[in-house]
Amino acid sequence: MTTRDTMELREDSIRTHYAAALALLTGFDHAPRLGKAAAPSAEVSAGLGTRRAFRSTTPGLVTRPTARPGGVRLVERVEGAGDGLISPVQAQVLHALRRAVAIALAMGEGLADQTGLVELKKANLEARLADAKRAEFTELLAAEALVVLHVFANATAFLLAPHLGEVTVEVGTVDEVLTDNAALGLQGALWELDQDIGLLATDETRLVATVAGFAEALMAKVAARAATAPRLAAFADASWRVEADGLTLAGFTPALKAKGTTLTMAFKKPQEVIGNHIAKYQALRLAKMLMAYDFTRRLNPFAEMGGFIFTFMGDGKPGTGKTTLIQMMAGLLNDYCQVAGFPFRYQNFSIDQIDSYQGKSGQNAQAFIQNVLDPAVIGFGTIDDIDQVAGKRGDRQSSAGQQEVTAVFMQAFAGANTVVRGNCTFGMFSNYPENVDDALRQRAGARFLVDGPISREDYIDILALLLGKNHAIPLGDHDLFAAQEIRRAVAASFASHGRPKEDGLIRVWDQVARDLGPLDTIAKLGTYLKAIQAADERFTGRAIKNITDAVKVRAMDFELPDEWMAEPDLFLFKPYDEKLAMIRGLAQPITVEMVVQEINRYADSEFRYADKSDEVAIEGLVRDMGRMEEARRRYGEGRG
Repeated sequence: MTTRDTMELREDSIRTHYAAALALLTGFDHAPRLGKAAAPSAEVSAGLGTRRAFRSTTPGLVTRPTARPGGVRLVERVEGAGDGLISPVQAQVLHALRRAVAIALAMGEGLADQTGLVELKKANLEARLADAKRAEFTELLAAEALVVLHVFANATAFLLAPHLGEVTVEVGTVDEVLTDNAALGLQGALWELDQDIGLLATDETRLVATVAGFAEALMAKVAARAATAPRLAAFADASWRVEADGLTLAGFTPALKAKGTTLTMAFKKPQEVIGNHIAKYQALRLAKMLMAYDFTRRLNPFAEMGGFIFTFMGDGKPGTGKTTLIQMMAGLLNDYCQVAGFPFRYQNFSIDQIDSYQGKSGQNAQAFIQNVLDPAVIGFGTIDDIDQVAGKRGDRQSSAGQQEVTAVFMQAFAGANTVVRGNCTFGMFSNYPENVDDALRQRAGARFLVDGPISREDYIDILALLLGKNHAIPLGDHDLFAAQEIRRAVAASFASHGRPKEDGLIRVWDQVARDLGPLDTIAKLGTYLKAIQAADERFTGRAIKNITDAVKVRAMDFELPDEWMAEPDLFLFKPYDEKLAMIRGLAQPITVEMVVQEINRYADSEFRYADKSDEVAIEGLVRDMGRMEEARRRYGEGRG
């Protein structure tokens, strides 16, 4: 992890640039060099260049002429998006733009002084710049332009984040990125923003969405250019804090606003989840694990110790309680975060976000991932019915959008650039996990079998719960909800995995037991794993990693005390190192029984998926063969 020394970007330095920022927003002339202006009207003569086509993600969005004589006047452009009288939203956009330009100019000025560019500019103005210094001068001017452009876009997106609604506007790529110098770079960016607002911002909601979308697109373009540009280390390897806005500028990394989501779902209490003992227990513990995240260090002690669940899969038959489990975990996190004052963000990715436009589904998936990963919030992301959302590679029935989503999720959950900070978790849920791509399914580090009510006691409990209290039916000989006592139920559930449950895995277990006897050494456990791989070639090294991660989670088989969640000073607000020490004190050693149970739990799920997948495929082939036989019979009768 890179450690940065955060410096203060002084408020007086920023405010000295307010006049220059306002002048830029009020008006300037700019002749585009890379971008193309939109056609002013249908009457314009043919041959004038037109801008790239834009498409909003919101239905019914229309465009209107944008070009005006007299250059770029953003203040007028923004005010023109309303009904003639400037609104609070328009004022907020203009204030954010002025503030962002001022912050960018202050950052550029500070870096120019730090890198020696100020002296080179002075020498150039006085016509005494040595020829040997000209290449360095050009490179430093380009570096300053990239920094100023990125900071402007970063600050704009950050300041407007709290004002964004549900509407999003796709602005496309940013073309007018000029790096001759910082002043020209800003003019080019503001010219293109002026074009986008005129073309896409048909109302106030779309105004904010357009400006924010442009800022994100500009950040991405500048960051890509900066990846190969020289003389940027002074900015890329440091960070600055703008205290008045709560904004931290850490190189070319976007500064995401710590904004939580307002949840409207019906939360469930743990006692309202009947059965599903292991899944419920792991969800309870995971919710408390997330709360251990340290916002200053941006790391969770559980992630450092290796006992954190970053991704998990919940599978089971329809109606067994997957939605209830999501409602329970989201409710717990929401309540814990409200007590601690932490921002909490819950998002669900569903089939509605699969788009027919090429590349849009992948963009939606990437936005979902980034929103949940935001290190400034506690995040919980769910993908319901993932077998429908993410396509199985090689499956001709999967759409291009589903294939895009699969690629994004695979890279995000276990890619080369995946960083697990411990501030968020992703849950994938499915009634038909056998239809999920094998590689994507194996990226689920934990498996939650959501099997619903199982025992007689479970069925009595769920009936009593759902009937409510508007009746006089006697309970009878039953201790209500006693079977849901989590510790006792979980211990019994884990113990039941001391031996496999799926037929294919039982055969492997019995053979290894006959050959080796009790699995009480690492060598014997490794032999068992190899025997499983011989029976199912999909049981790869990733499966072993998931099993060992689950074992480490079992070593953390303790619940953080409820009072730690209710009184944040006892744990949540303590320094990172102190929290780490408190957790280490609760950990327990790994046992053979834990390892055996977790091997069987994971392998059972893989054999269960494989058996279902094979059975579905066989049934499909049988149906096809039956149709072919019937077709031949009818064809023969017709010929006769």
